[in-house]
Amino acid sequence: MTSLWTAAVLAGVGAVLLAVRSFRPSPLPAPPPWTDPLPDASPPAEMAIHQLPTGTYENRAVLAYRGGSFGDLRKFAATAVLVQHPAGDLLIDAGFGANVDEHIATMPSYRRSPHELGATVRDQLAARDYDLARLRGVVITHAHWDHVSGVQDLDVPIWLNDAEGRYVDRAKDAAVFRDVSRHREIHRYAFDGPPYLGFPSSHDVHGDGSVVIVEAGGHTDGSVVVFVALPDGRRFAFIGDLTWQMEGVTLRAERPRLLRVLADVQPERVRDGLLRVIALADRVHVVPAHDVRAYDPIPLWTSDERVPPATGRG
Repeated sequence: MTSLWTAAVLAGVGAVLLAVRSFRPSPLPAPPPWTDPLPDASPPAEMAIHQLPTGTYENRAVLAYRGGSFGDLRKFAATAVLVQHPAGDLLIDAGFGANVDEHIATMPSYRRSPHELGATVRDQLAARDYDLARLRGVVITHAHWDHVSGVQDLDVPIWLNDAEGRYVDRAKDAAVFRDVSRHREIHRYAFDGPPYLGFPSSHDVHGDGSVVIVEAGGHTDGSVVVFVALPDGRRFAFIGDLTWQMEGVTLRAERPRLLRVLADVQPERVRDGLLRVIALADRVHVVPAHDVRAYDPIPLWTSDERVPPATGRG
């Protein structure tokens, strides 16, 4: 009995030490930078992007990336991005919706954190008399509650690939998505295009290289990265939750092991996707969905920039 008790204690101590070590800095190996030309893109002159912040919630940096400080309390963004295009506009994610308190309540208590609410995407669009008929839909980077809560306020299609469709059918973490999408059109798209910037397959939304969705599963089955090319030559990569904060890219710091196990369906695929993004960071502005700093180069929707005409949903 004593030997069994000793073995149990040693196993427990070992597990604690392993967990502690997983929070220490341990940068991923630096991938070779992307040196090939960027893919061709012909974004129309009227194309533009805007950020629509809908609120924030609190999390500690120690839980966001390896080497983060416990004392560093971060405001995690819940921000949608409106991509305007003459062939029809798209939202990337939808942020917090009007019923976000109900959506947060569906989470286990240990995953709830203090949050601040801003105006919903729908309210922000309405404030500038935006015609929702211009909106082709919401491209979700993945189906977790803090990316889809605002879908409930928008009667527009939800863009979903088959792998993420399988995820939302089975995953507990997709309960909010199942609720908000119940009476929404689902627009299925396929990765029918070639490899793109190191990712295995792609979908070119408009056929002009201005908005390209790539398969980057791992956080969820069908999570994606959305690349946007603007007429002024700037390129953006909206990477969802490949990393929660910019340090995932700048310090090559993945999530602590415990958080990878809890948050990611396939942690190794997340690592592969993060390394691909790190290789692009000198050529493309990378936007982790929850880092408020990453949205700084994107104008707020409250700007007075002229809204181009749309030609329909297509």
